[in-house]
Amino acid sequence: MMAHSDIVSNSRTNYQVVDKLLLVDVGCLHLMSLRKEPYKNRIELLQGTLDMLILETLQWGAQHGYGISQAIRVKSGEVLQVETGSLYPALHRMERQKWIDSEWRQTESNQRAKYYRITARGKEQLAASRNRWEQMVVAIGGVLAARANAPSAPGS
Repeated sequence: MMAHSDIVSNSRTNYQVVDKLLLVDVGCLHLMSLRKEPYKNRIELLQGTLDMLILETLQWGAQHGYGISQAIRVKSGEVLQVETGSLYPALHRMERQKWIDSEWRQTESNQRAKYYRITARGKEQLAASRNRWEQMVVAIGGVLAARANAPSAPGS
């Protein structure tokens, strides 16, 4: 149970402080940080990141929506939290694109739930998304390395 919770909002972002843990609302994922001050800018995720994370999660086997969100949270070291308002529209969109399919089954707790699994087309999409992600990581790393290796400007 959470002992302390303050919700703060401004025109740029919403965030919630819970026991010194900062939850930043980014629309589809929450990035959690132990920072004491709120982030100054809204965190924007690259388009397709949520789809890639969902597809990656489904590589491990069929899951219902809650299982997908929990797997992403746990596998990210409690850093990423997918909200249902973003997860289910993404799942429905991915189903229309034939990247995943679904079927109704009983959960371990004997409740009826829709289970999603990755399709062959989804595996192709995941491979393409991972490739783009790795290119982006290399590109961003190059920019950061250039900054770190750049000579200091006079007077700085």
